[in-house]
Amino acid sequence: MNPCLPRLRGFCWLALVVGLLGPSPVRGAEDPPVFEDRVAQVLLQRCGKCHGAETQKGAFALHSAEAVRRGSETGPVIVPGKPDESRLYEVVESGEMPPRGETPLTADEKQQLHDWLQSGARFRESAAPTAVTQHQVLPILWLRCTVCHGGRRREAGLDLRTPAGLRQGGQSGPAIVPGDPAASLILKRLHAGEMPPKDQLTLAMVKPLESAEIDTISRWIEQGAIEAERPDDRAGQLDDPLVRPADRDFWAFRPPQRPLLPTPVSASVIRTPIDLFVLDRLEAEGLGLSPPASPSELLRRASFDLTGLPPSPDEQAIFETDLKQAGPAGRDEVWARWVDRLLASPRYGERWGRHWLDVAGYADCEGRREQHLPRPFVWKYRDYVIRSLNADKPYDQFLREQLAGDDLVDYRQATEITPEIEDLLVATGFLRMAPDPTWANLTGFVPDRLEVISDSLDVLGGGVLGLTLKCARCHTHKFDPLPQRDYYRLAAIFKGAWDEHNWLKPETFGYGGALNAGLAERLLPQVNSAERRQWADKLAAIDQQLAQWQQQPPSAERDEQIRKLTASKPREPRLFALWDNGDPSPTWIYRRGDYQNPGPPVEPGVPAVLEEPGRRFTPEPPYPGAISTGRRLAFANWLTRPDHPLTARVIVNRVWHHHFGQGLVRTLGNFGTMGDRPSHPELLDWLACEFVERGWSLKELHRLILNSSTWRQSSQVSELAQERDPDRRLLSRQALRRLDAEQLSDTLRLAAGSLDQRPFGPADGVQIHPDGLVTAGRRRGLYNQQLRKFPVTLLDSFDLPQMNPNCLARSESLVAPQALHLLNDTGVRDLARQAAEQALKAGGDQGLDQLVRQLVGRVPTDAERDLLQAHRQELANAWRQQPGVPADQADQQALQTLAHALLNSALFLYVD
Repeated sequence: MNPCLPRLRGFCWLALVVGLLGPSPVRGAEDPPVFEDRVAQVLLQRCGKCHGAETQKGAFALHSAEAVRRGSETGPVIVPGKPDESRLYEVVESGEMPPRGETPLTADEKQQLHDWLQSGARFRESAAPTAVTQHQVLPILWLRCTVCHGGRRREAGLDLRTPAGLRQGGQSGPAIVPGDPAASLILKRLHAGEMPPKDQLTLAMVKPLESAEIDTISRWIEQGAIEAERPDDRAGQLDDPLVRPADRDFWAFRPPQRPLLPTPVSASVIRTPIDLFVLDRLEAEGLGLSPPASPSELLRRASFDLTGLPPSPDEQAIFETDLKQAGPAGRDEVWARWVDRLLASPRYGERWGRHWLDVAGYADCEGRREQHLPRPFVWKYRDYVIRSLNADKPYDQFLREQLAGDDLVDYRQATEITPEIEDLLVATGFLRMAPDPTWANLTGFVPDRLEVISDSLDVLGGGVLGLTLKCARCHTHKFDPLPQRDYYRLAAIFKGAWDEHNWLKPETFGYGGALNAGLAERLLPQVNSAERRQWADKLAAIDQQLAQWQQQPPSAERDEQIRKLTASKPREPRLFALWDNGDPSPTWIYRRGDYQNPGPPVEPGVPAVLEEPGRRFTPEPPYPGAISTGRRLAFANWLTRPDHPLTARVIVNRVWHHHFGQGLVRTLGNFGTMGDRPSHPELLDWLACEFVERGWSLKELHRLILNSSTWRQSSQVSELAQERDPDRRLLSRQALRRLDAEQLSDTLRLAAGSLDQRPFGPADGVQIHPDGLVTAGRRRGLYNQQLRKFPVTLLDSFDLPQMNPNCLARSESLVAPQALHLLNDTGVRDLARQAAEQALKAGGDQGLDQLVRQLVGRVPTDAERDLLQAHRQELANAWRQQPGVPADQADQQALQTLAHALLNSALFLYVD
């Protein structure tokens, strides 16, 4: 008998029993699907273009089982057994991926993916057990523990920032015993709930460890406290899977190239190369420039453009005389001299400083709109900007100082702090302008700090780089080649100063105090030595008087004098600045922007799409012995390279916007793929190259623009231009623009003779009235206290921007409250009265002419003068009929009414 037969009969019986009693198969007797057999082929075919071995958008690849298991920058993309919770299936089923223009998965292919996930997402080879390394543990300790056991404070001698510090431990011994969680002191303290101390959580602005975090630490210790090598993530890889060479082909990511000058037919109107590019484009559409603006229109336009104020009647008269003496042949030379005269005015820096302060997000207070904690000494940054622009400081130097001024001089070792050294430190206030509510313990936790950092990067990105960096904080940018990795690389550049784990709180009172326990001061003491000596002398004089009064017998007078003298002591001068501490915390990618879900660590670096492959970002200490990473200085030097794709283009476009009402690229803060395309790309590149070649001089750029026929044309529009250039993209005419908030307010005061033009110094406080009205003093609007919660009402009505965090382009609304404010506000009426009084001093018709000159920028025509005189007489007669109005004041009241009417006219409110 065959010995195998009994075994065979047994197997048959077993098969029969299983067949009768077991469950019916769902899809026959097939094995569960395996990724490599079919699913991998489908996904690579449909999605491999963006998620293969070479290109890995969103840090996700499909070329291997290991890559699929690893997931993307946001974490795992598959949940075995749960297709509807798997990000991979979610984006495929919804049609989000593949992106528009690519072939989507068929219904059968989606079903295959669904079945694979439903059956457990099996791979041919089992995954190796995942080891816990220090890369998962250190982010937890930095977040929860290092405020008390780190660089600035080491309670009980314990430093938890590194594995070495954990092994060394503190006064009680090593914090960990590799391989033995039960013997590790750190776990004993955590399990007992002793650390972090519950009564210190709010003061230290930390939260207790979550159970999952404690479990991660325990598993790491149990596995032997493994220290894995840190992958080389330095920027400048030759083969970067997240940014491909084709990504750099977009126009804004290529360095500007100087184009050849075009040769339009209408050569007679060419004044600067700008006109060549504009006319070449206009002629292609069968158009030309509008007629030139009148001399009075040009002077008023240029004066408002460059100084923010209208020309005075005397300046108008001198300009007219210059033109008459020069004759038609010399008009261009006269105009060029007047442009130079306006550029040399101290008012130029105030006007263009206001533009830059919008970019920076300048405010005299911390916090967001609902808060207005004063920012001490921030006005010095405003003054630095004004002085820099008046001096025509090269823009590349202007940027370097604001990004890394503290690295440009060894201020810590300086025996004498000169005004130049102080300026370098004050300049870095640019990086501290974002709204910051972290002065309060309840709004000073790590996520609050990260919001401040995010806003600060947003200011830098939109204002200087022309990129929407914030879109890459939680995931790779949806439209631009900006991986999430590059966002955190950029954040790492500033980590020496913006460090969420080593935070400098805004000052709330004095310098430091209970609220700042364990936190460094955010104000530098290195004010210029002359100012410090003045402060010390004044303080010594007060102390001397105090000593004299304290020696007097007790009395009410003695006590009152001591109180007054003590209150009069000047605050020690400090600087609102930013500086490097030289010892930043590590930077991890926060998956989906969640600080409690850290991913891999990253090194500092610049956006890869803006750099040549293989070009490393290699910061070094700025000078021997510097307490600095040198990262910000390296970044500033990279940003101001002559061949940088964006820096010159962005600022040139911004200047153009302020002269024409719109930029060559209308989206001033977005030069990316979803931003506006340049209307004149060759002109933009020529201007960028010319700007750099002329030493990054903003005043030279103004000269190029204001001397061009393009800028000097009128706002008149022909029927053909209205049809072919309805939105002025071809520059067939100049813009008719309303005065902005500060121009309007300053001009009202100037016309009234009450404008205080004192420059610089602390901001003038605003008055907050019980009815909600907010009014300011007599200085230019630039010098008013800038409070997010309490903007000056007149300025707010005319689109004063709210700095949350900054303003890249002001809106220009036309709403009823503006007219109502100018008509009914008692402050505006009072300014009209003062303007009328100024005109009356000139006497007769001359006073009327002066009023029109002051408000409109030109003398009235004969017809206008006759009309104004008739109305003046009619109004005077009407006022004489009013009870309580003395007859000798009727004429003044009439002129005041005319002045008020002119203040409400389009001739006053708009610049042609």
